[in-house]
Amino acid sequence: MADRAQPLLEHFGEIKRRMIRYGIFLVLMTILAFFFYEEIFLFLEEPAREALNPATGGQLIFTDVTEFWGATAKICVIVGFALALPFLLWQVMMFLRPGLTSRERKYLYLMIPGGTLSFIVGVAFSYYIILPEAITFLLSFGGEVATPYIRVGSYVNLMVNLMFWMGIVFEIPIMMFFLAKIGIVSARWLGRQRRWAILMAFVMGALITPTFDPVNQVFVAGPVIVLFELGYWLARIAERSRAGAPARIGGSTGG
Repeated sequence: MADRAQPLLEHFGEIKRRMIRYGIFLVLMTILAFFFYEEIFLFLEEPAREALNPATGGQLIFTDVTEFWGATAKICVIVGFALALPFLLWQVMMFLRPGLTSRERKYLYLMIPGGTLSFIVGVAFSYYIILPEAITFLLSFGGEVATPYIRVGSYVNLMVNLMFWMGIVFEIPIMMFFLAKIGIVSARWLGRQRRWAILMAFVMGALITPTFDPVNQVFVAGPVIVLFELGYWLARIAERSRAGAPARIGGSTGG
């Protein structure tokens, strides 16, 4: 019992050390983002620039003493997380590396550039495709009745939440490929989950988008479905390259 507990304690110790390293790096990236908070705010305002034009009466405001500071802190932490994402993936990779074969390690190395690029594409998709339409709808609806004076904390929450979660969603194909590559899931099992993937895509669309507008929800659900399908085909490619190695989940049952 003690012999089995020792390796477990060693694993927990390694996780702790790697999380401490990542925490330090995250703090450094957050501090770096703080020096550019004005530029980041201007970047976040861009999708609502026309609707928040002071000439038309709309603008960002803050009504609490600490509201702008809180919004700035949240932005800096999220940007710090994005900047520290490659380092986090590196720590995960180095933790998993000893338990993988040399061939599996080769694909694990793809997690850093692949995961980082996927996150960036997801953020860009939300910023350039989803947010302009969502912000225009929200700020123009009822504009004849009330002037939009938007609290900066509310606006920042909307922007960073949508951009962050879309970045995470775009990681789906990379994760599906890697899990299939190391045999944790099989393409056959993933194929049987299509109906649930479609359902969850629309649930995520309803949760992530800030409006009840079905068009914006489809803008989120559509990419999720496409990303799941892409992940499925990547999983099939991964299985073929493993030369028929059995998967650990659902590999033996029919689809």
